[in-house]
Amino acid sequence: MGDPFHRHDHGACVAEALLAAESACAARGVALTPLRRRTLEILLEGHAALGAYEVLSRLSAEGLGSQPPVAYRALNFLVGQGLAHRLQGLQAFVACARPGAPHAASFLVCRSCRTVLEAGAPPAPPEAEAAGFAVETVVQESEGLCPACRGAP
Repeated sequence: MGDPFHRHDHGACVAEALLAAESACAARGVALTPLRRRTLEILLEGHAALGAYEVLSRLSAEGLGSQPPVAYRALNFLVGQGLAHRLQGLQAFVACARPGAPHAASFLVCRSCRTVLEAGAPPAPPEAEAAGFAVETVVQESEGLCPACRGAP
């Protein structure tokens, strides 16, 4: 997916992500149901983090369900399949920049517009290896201002 902090062909970005999602689900033998696909499309519409209730509101307006479990199940599926990430600090979700491919990630989050850039994850701290600790997940969420918001009055 393109860099959300700079101009890019967002239509191609979305199409590429959906194609990767379909391929990953087919390869794993899991269903990217219409509800799951629509949830991913909602996350892909912008590069901004969305809360589950924001997603639910959109799904509900489109007649795809109005109860919280509808959104949470779809979002949890997307996260479980590596098609989206849950941002702990914002209690929100964002589409994955490298959908379907196993990877670690860190996030640059604009505190003003909630735009999120997925970046490579930092390595595990050297103290972990020295202590014999096997790091399984490293999550880094850096908050600040994106270029557009820094220039805004």
